[in-house]
This record gives sequence, C-alpha cells and structure tokens, in this order.
Amino acid sequence: MITVDKLSKSFTLHILNEKKIVACSDISFHVPPGGFLGLSGPSGVGKSTVLKCLYRTYLASSGAIRYNSAAYGSVDLAKIPDRAVIDIRYKEMGYVSQFLKVIPRVSALAVIMEPILARNGVSRDAARKRAIGLLERLRIPSHLFDAYPATFSGGEQQRINIARAVSWKPRLLLLDEPTASLDKDSVGVVLEILKELREEGTTMIGIFHDTKLLSSVTDSVCHIC
Repeated sequence: MITVDKLSKSFTLHILNEKKIVACSDISFHVPPGGFLGLSGPSGVGKSTVLKCLYRTYLASSGAIRYNSAAYGSVDLAKIPDRAVIDIRYKEMGYVSQFLKVIPRVSALAVIMEPILARNGVSRDAARKRAIGLLERLRIPSHLFDAYPATFSGGEQQRINIARAVSWKPRLLLLDEPTASLDKDSVGVVLEILKELREEGTTMIGIFHDTKLLSSVTDSVCHIC
C-alpha cells in the first residue's frame, strides 16, 4: 500500500539567521494493504513529522513516499501536484491529529456526518445513523450530539476527532496519538473500531505513547531515533 524510502524533512528558520532544523532523517518502511505499522521513538524525534509528510501537510525535503492510490495508481506523495494530493486526501486518506480543528458553530453530529455524506454518497438518514452509532460507542452523552465540539473537554474532542476520521472508512488512516487524552474504557472502544476498519481493508500507520499498546495493536514497528 505504501513504501517510504529515505524520507527526510528539514526546516530553515529565517528569523534565526537561516538556521536549519532537521525534523526527521533517512526514514524507510513498508506497509502492505491492510497492515498496521507503528512509529516509535522518543519525544521530538520526528514521528509526527513523518505522518505530516505522508499526508503532505509538510513537503518532504528528500526521499520518496510511494503510495498505491485507487484513483491514480502508484504515485510519489512527495512529488505529485498539490491538486492530486488534495484529491487523494479527500477520497482515500484519513488523518487523526492530536487536536480537533472544526468550524466553531457546527454540532458534533454534523461534524461526523459531513465526511460520510461527502464521500460515500449515502442517504442523510444512513449517515446520521452511522454518526450516532460512533458517538454512542465512544461514550459521548446524547445531550452533546447537537452541541459544538469547540466547547467539549480535551478527551471528548479527541473522540469526535476519531469518529470523524473513521466514519467514512478511508483506505489509509494516519493516527497521531489518537488515545493520548482518553480513559482506559474509551481506549478499548477506539481499538475495537480500528480492528473493525482493518477487517474491512483499511491500512494504518500510527503513533501511540503507550509502548505496550503500540506493540499490541500493530503488525510491525518502525523505530525512529
């Protein structure tokens, strides 16, 4: 599904006399269709940077990111045009960041329904049923379904973030500390949902702070140092 070959990303800080900061260097790994790769390493080593390069939030400084796209065939995400990247994100790639970024005055239910309606072509009733099912499983109280996630706690926002990313069942799912702010019971539910997605064919790459959790849910681990 995706092969990363000698990926590196650096930043030039113009405000500090062109100082160069290396965020990650010479990263290589391979993930087969339906596989789950974990990224491990100490804080600040560049794990999140790797995910952002895959999603193309960051443009890699060097190396290749070969992705087997359903729409475009084999492409290098580090080099293809921005328009193609946006299309792949929209149709194939989900991303769970550590923070929820949504329009302030949109309900939790609408936040989760939106990607289902936009991508899957299902009815509004079916999208609503899928969204409510995820909210209930992730233990979001029913009285908050019509509330704005911007007012939620950190843990509740993270659960909304996860629900939105998995609701439309992407081909590739990138997970940046998806369980960092969750209690034990919520973590268990998230893992159940991820397992179900994998059974339906979703390929995953994830960062988990808990090393035991990382090793238990992934097929292989790429250690970054």
